[in-house]
Amino acid sequence: MTKKKFDIIPYRSHLVEKARKLRKNSTPAEKRLWKYLRRKQVHQFDFDRQKPVDRYIIDFYCKELRLAIEIDGKYHNHQYEYDQARQKRLETFGIHFLRFSEKEVLNDIDNVLRVISHWVLKLRD
Repeated sequence: MTKKKFDIIPYRSHLVEKARKLRKNSTPAEKRLWKYLRRKQVHQFDFDRQKPVDRYIIDFYCKELRLAIEIDGKYHNHQYEYDQARQKRLETFGIHFLRFSEKEVLNDIDNVLRVISHWVLKLRD
């Protein structure tokens, strides 16, 4: 596969510091998944964590594939409409979303990684 030039999706600069703080205070599920996503371990694709995109911060993001991975914790149960509006807006930039619960990441990481691998291979082609 040849490298492509990426369209840059703008972001709000004040989110950079917030993203840095979120990286320093990762949840156990985020830490667990990051062990498998970092250093191009998933089919040699680069993922960032707590990545500012537009007016939001995405848990994990692969710019080359425009793939966002979100881990939904307990607080997401109370913000379903916000999450849907956020996702819909980011999808207008061509971003694809995968969502997992904290419980899935902590208790069934093999299946989570299988799903991610499937989508990475699908989007790569």
